[in-house]
Amino acid sequence: MKQIQFILVAAFLTLATIFSCSKEDAKGTCSDGIKNQDETGIDCGGICTACKTGINGKWKSFPVAPILATFADSITATFNTNNTYSVDQWKAGTKTILTGTYTQTKSSVGTIYTIVLNQTTPTVITAEGIFDIAADNKSMQYEVVQTVPALAGVTPPTPAGGIGSTSNGAYLKNVVQNYVRLD
Repeated sequence: MKQIQFILVAAFLTLATIFSCSKEDAKGTCSDGIKNQDETGIDCGGICTACKTGINGKWKSFPVAPILATFADSITATFNTNNTYSVDQWKAGTKTILTGTYTQTKSSVGTIYTIVLNQTTPTVITAEGIFDIAADNKSMQYEVVQTVPALAGVTPPTPAGGIGSTSNGAYLKNVVQNYVRLD
């Protein structure tokens, strides 16, 4: 009898947790797709459910875009909800960590976002570009180029030009990183 009571109590606590999380999810606003301070609710994992449509989270790219192959074999990028990022980049077993801040903005073109990255380590640079996350939120195409200091003849991709529009399409998709979501 005590075993049945224990199972019933455990089941009740599980259901209570599930339903309390759903109520919190329903209160979340995240109307801009970014978890900042305007949300009224979070899910049980502490991440605003609606925010998972933006770049926030952890992503892996392997193999890397052709243009990056001399610098990296694989890349894991983490975009935090406080607009900081960390990129772990490996080449022949050696790891380099890139860090900085970013700003993402939903464009008026389909599901494409623009992104500006202000890298602080290991060198200070600014990169700009676009990204497009698949409808299932499990993969992403990401295309950015260094803009400060400027690289001769290189211009960032645009939402209107779409994925592959770096320098008006001169690089085709050689600059495009394909990522899968890890979280």
